Amino acid sequence: MPRTERQADVVSSLGYGLSDPSGATNISASTALVGDAPLRPGRKAVADRVTRRVVPYLPVRLKFTLTLLIAVSWAALSYHLAGRWIADLTELAGAAFAYCAIFSIAIIPGFMNAFLAMGLLLDRRPRRKVVERYPAISILVAAYNEEASIASTIQSIAHQKYPGELQVIVINDGSTDATAAKLQSLSYPWLRIINLDKNGGKAKALNAGLAAAKHALTITVDGDCLLYREALANLVGRLLSDPPNTASVAGAVLVRNSRQNLVTKIQEWDYFHGIAAVKRLQSLFQGTLVAQGAFSIYRTDVLREVGGWADCVGEDIVLTWAILRGGHRVGFAEDACSFTNAPATFRQFIRQRQRWSRGLIEAFRYHSGLLLQPRMSTLFIWWNLLFPAMDVGYTVLFIPGIILALFGHYWLAGPMTLFVLPLALLVNWLMFIIQSAMFTTQGLKVRRNVVGFLVYSFLYGFILQPACVVGYLKEVLGARKQWATK
Repeated sequence: MPRTERQADVVSSLGYGLSDPSGATNISASTALVGDAPLRPGRKAVADRVTRRVVPYLPVRLKFTLTLLIAVSWAALSYHLAGRWIADLTELAGAAFAYCAIFSIAIIPGFMNAFLAMGLLLDRRPRRKVVERYPAISILVAAYNEEASIASTIQSIAHQKYPGELQVIVINDGSTDATAAKLQSLSYPWLRIINLDKNGGKAKALNAGLAAAKHALTITVDGDCLLYREALANLVGRLLSDPPNTASVAGAVLVRNSRQNLVTKIQEWDYFHGIAAVKRLQSLFQGTLVAQGAFSIYRTDVLREVGGWADCVGEDIVLTWAILRGGHRVGFAEDACSFTNAPATFRQFIRQRQRWSRGLIEAFRYHSGLLLQPRMSTLFIWWNLLFPAMDVGYTVLFIPGIILALFGHYWLAGPMTLFVLPLALLVNWLMFIIQSAMFTTQGLKVRRNVVGFLVYSFLYGFILQPACVVGYLKEVLGARKQWATK
């Protein structure tokens, strides 16, 4: 799940001046997730008013035009108000530096914030068709050293009671622990196990499974994921209800080990709040940019048409962009929930985000032609092209600017950054209301996670952006790639 989700980081900190793009601040610091009780009465009603009653039905292209106009207007206003800031910085460091700095840490992120806010206000999830007969599906589970979780993952698939024919293929990618033994202890008529002699990486494992898939729809599930109730049916139903050119739908991935420590508590907000909102927006404009390998569905013929998963670090984003480049649509099922284990140490987290950043560069190497496609989702591709520059700006300009501001020097960050707060609060309120409504329908509960929220809101960018910059540099400089199934 590489960096295309990062549009929501635009809101995650006061970084960027108008915030930063894969996390997001939340207006309700007193809550976080996950449980099996309904939310407080009334929250779903509020969400309904936000996403349905307030907004009449509008054609999607009109929504896109309105959203773009509002975002451009906000950026123009921000530029006007930043005139004194630009002039002061120009006098200090020159016009080129001033414009690059302020656009990277303020104007462009502000445009993204405004686009996200307006898009969420206009979004009305399309209704599902009634599925009278669910189609047969093949599920691929790539597993490497998953002895602690692989059995529960397969059991969560069994508990789905999917109403159609099921084929589950687990590819044991040369595991050196007891994964193979755990798999051998399972007995389901629909389960097939492929044991690879040595670890070759997730892409090779999934392609081995794809060769054995026999049904028209293929779903990928990570070896440490738990599927929540009706996740399979909801994912399939979304694909069947979406426009005919939809070739893939991403499920909603949430944090399974969110109570383990501070690192996982922070990521809980990222997955629940930021990533899901961005996928929702991208889906509205017919181009979710990452159908993540953790839980997504694909049309099998399209998978084979594009050659399956490329042997690279960011295999899921490269695959998704290949599907988009073929003229297909990629959607998002917000109510098809799975829970995955997030990195539990800062070292693991940084390595994961560096890998995602390298995956973004790989996607452009494979599919830079997407920048020229005449479709609404192309805007998001261009935004991804700006992420490296924005991350560099955050790392080398905004973070030092904060330090300078503490000593009374407001060249790079100062009182003007307070202008971003109203929009950031609006975006986060919308994200929280919409996601909470989805939880209500799923019987899940948003739980308290105050510390995780505060760190996520104000410090997340200080960790994330420098890590991403290192990831970009590693990819550009051709550093050795280390990856496995995880």
